[in-house]
Amino acid sequence: MKARDSERNHRPTEAEPKPLEEPKHETKKLKNLSEYAQTLQLGWNGLLVLKNSCFPTSMHILEGDQGVISSLLKDHTSGSKLTQLKIAQRLRLDQPKLDEVTRRIKQGSPNGYAVLLATQATPSGLGTEGMPTVEPGLQRRLLRNLVSYLKQKQAAGVISLPVGGSKGRDGTGMLYAFPPCDFSQQYLQSALRTLGKLEEEHMVIVIVRDTA
Repeated sequence: MKARDSERNHRPTEAEPKPLEEPKHETKKLKNLSEYAQTLQLGWNGLLVLKNSCFPTSMHILEGDQGVISSLLKDHTSGSKLTQLKIAQRLRLDQPKLDEVTRRIKQGSPNGYAVLLATQATPSGLGTEGMPTVEPGLQRRLLRNLVSYLKQKQAAGVISLPVGGSKGRDGTGMLYAFPPCDFSQQYLQSALRTLGKLEEEHMVIVIVRDTA
């Protein structure tokens, strides 16, 4: 009898950790877009710069090729990874311009483009040890200020890549930073299904390699 008791007491403890751990992992409800972003692969971490403001940003890969990011988001003068991206142009969010971006994505598919979700980089936590220091004269602001600015202008931010000049034809491309709009939402269907609604300010970043 005693042996059976101890056996009975012993078994559940052996099996216990498993049921406890698994549901926690699977049923953890993602509360917001930042949490959703953490489930994706980090593509780039750094500062987006517009005029005299800089916005600490994390970009996570929604689809496309990581190789495009690593080859285009680097400083060709020094060869090091870029920590700052300066928005120098704007693209109006009208249909012909958006169709052109879609055409470039299709042309670059499967490994000449990448689509990323950009969210506010948190001051503490994952990946911030790589956060660059802010240059003098630049004011650090929240990403939502940049999103509001682009929404107000009804435009996407545009950056020609690479920064610091081109190294041959295959090493050039464009980065488009879209505020929430119909165009960007098409890449966030999975996030929308997971979260129900996207309340947090965010951007969808499209990087396309120039095709010769």
